[in-house]
Amino acid sequence: MTADLARLAAAVPANVREVCGVLTKAGFQAVTVGGAVRDALIGREPGDWDVATSATPEQVMASFRHTIPTGLQHGTVTIVTGRGIASHVEVTTFRGEGAYSDARRPDSVRFGVPLDEDLARRDLVVNAIAYDPETAELHDPFGGRVDLAAKRLRAVGNAVERFTEDGLRVMRAVRFAAQLEFELDPATEAGIAPALPSLAKVSRERVADELRKILAARQPSRALAIARRTGIVRSILPDVDAAAGEDWLPRIDRAPGEVRLAALFAPLAANDADPLHLDRDATRRVLAIGRALKLSNVECELAAQLVGALHAERAAVWAPADARRLLAALDRDKRVHAAELWQNAALAAETRRILAAGEPLAVGDLAIDGKELMAALDQAPGPAIGRILAMLLERVIEDPARNTRDQLLRDAQALELEVGH
Repeated sequence: MTADLARLAAAVPANVREVCGVLTKAGFQAVTVGGAVRDALIGREPGDWDVATSATPEQVMASFRHTIPTGLQHGTVTIVTGRGIASHVEVTTFRGEGAYSDARRPDSVRFGVPLDEDLARRDLVVNAIAYDPETAELHDPFGGRVDLAAKRLRAVGNAVERFTEDGLRVMRAVRFAAQLEFELDPATEAGIAPALPSLAKVSRERVADELRKILAARQPSRALAIARRTGIVRSILPDVDAAAGEDWLPRIDRAPGEVRLAALFAPLAANDADPLHLDRDATRRVLAIGRALKLSNVECELAAQLVGALHAERAAVWAPADARRLLAALDRDKRVHAAELWQNAALAAETRRILAAGEPLAVGDLAIDGKELMAALDQAPGPAIGRILAMLLERVIEDPARNTRDQLLRDAQALELEVGH
């Protein structure tokens, strides 16, 4: 047995072997397929293990005590082999497929096809490899093992047909180029542009999920460079595509994971905004795009605020008070991320110093609170107290040494006359 086959044999989980064994003993063919097989062969940690079988969904359900009819119309049944989601094994009947009128799922499926035909409907050759745990045999009709050795990605059959069937496959292809650090075959890459109308039909949630996976790769640029030259970026992020310059992809690669989404949207940052304040226009644009992609509120707000502050890195010189004012405009949990995204080394260093020193950036950081202020000034709650606190904050942002209780009370008594009751 070769080293890659030995790795694969050792990687198959016991419950997956058990499912394949039960189906084999019942007289059916049962194999593991897809990404887990691919990853095990090349020494990557496999994800979910999927099983494909010649048994019909009804025959699968009859063979096991605990099953979930996950997607019977497409031949999928989930076998529950123990407690917890990790014990679930998804089993799908070998199938052929009809047209994909919605560019997502086939309009019809037919069961009873041989394994080769089932594998022929898959997107990439490296994902069209099957392994039989019972016989330790690899089924590789399209040369996936050769492609793995060559670190190459090819479509199964005609690339335009494969990508047009399910528009998300173009994004999967470029995502695998980044995740596996493989090269996309030229003929396969040429099939992307003609399939972009199918991508336009894909739900934004599915597109966003692929973007997240791309950004999680070691070098997202491996995917995004292909995505840009083939028109994928223009299709899903037209404003970003129009504004992106030469530094766009290197910035994304350098950015830590949590700020890569902001780095993706970085071209939307203005060139001429006031460096001491958030660029509200850029913030609104990022929010609108993020919401259209159905990103979470947390993702949208982090990316929007960071891009809204990104123009600040273009300032050559930063006074500490100016850096504090800019940080004060950001939510507390986003300030450290700004330092991770800025490419202005001086600004990033000053930001880290300010945060490490715990210098005051919000009313809550003041050495007195509203209750103490009301008692000292003998005032009832009201907008005047809020205005005085805001003015005190501005003073300590200018000079953090003023952030003592006695100094703030003295300042507050002087400010009381300006604000009025």
